Amino acid sequence: MNAVIGTHDLLLVTLDTLRHDVAERLLADGRLPTLARFLPGGVWERRHSPGSFTYAAHAAMLAGFLPTPAAPGPHPRLFAADFPGSETTAPGTWRFAAADLPAGLARAGYHTVCVGGVGFFNKLTPLGTALPSLFAESHWEPGFGVTAPDSFERQIACARRAVAARQEPVFLLVNVSALHQPNHFYLPSGPPGHDSLDSHAAALAYVDRHIGELFALMSERRPCLAIVCSDHGTAYGEDGHTGHRIGHEVVWTVPYAEFVIPKGGRP
Repeated sequence: MNAVIGTHDLLLVTLDTLRHDVAERLLADGRLPTLARFLPGGVWERRHSPGSFTYAAHAAMLAGFLPTPAAPGPHPRLFAADFPGSETTAPGTWRFAAADLPAGLARAGYHTVCVGGVGFFNKLTPLGTALPSLFAESHWEPGFGVTAPDSFERQIACARRAVAARQEPVFLLVNVSALHQPNHFYLPSGPPGHDSLDSHAAALAYVDRHIGELFALMSERRPCLAIVCSDHGTAYGEDGHTGHRIGHEVVWTVPYAEFVIPKGGRP
């Protein structure tokens, strides 16, 4: 990472609530053709989230604690705040002397941008402002939220307006709301108003149809290090559970990928 910072744009795409099992199934079924071209080895990495709901997971990730590989560690981190005694800071880790990653990257010459999705990014309340306030520039509007069927397309358009003219390196966070409930409208053939694993999967297929535009945007100026992952999963009736903010396997286990997109957008 010490060779990447300053030479690459950085993109963090959090696919809010995306389950690992659903992401794996769609990839195996050939329903994620865009992501399949970019994922290292054509597979998702199985990891554990640092939090069971959006706020906790993003607060951790934006301090350098990305989802952890689901195998015995320790696992060196890409980014780490200066912290005495850290067992996951290694020679290849990019270290920053700040409380959060956006502030550290800003000190390294990056313009930091957040395009929010779910309510913790809506800036309508003090809590909804906490995460966006870490960035030099942040955006949210109702059309980016969980009730808008075209939310991801709108988010990409916003990202283009925010970063296309920038000359300095950019760190862009896009919190993708499409996977989050309600998602029934991505599966019109299902029961009206009923969210399910199938509509959750259909939302991911929708994201895949457009995410190539985001990858192309973020590799127009220079190579881009992209991190695409879920912040946490969500339950659809497993063991009687619905939703997240619970310690269940389907919530803690998330899909993860990191890869470099060369300048020009080709994997």
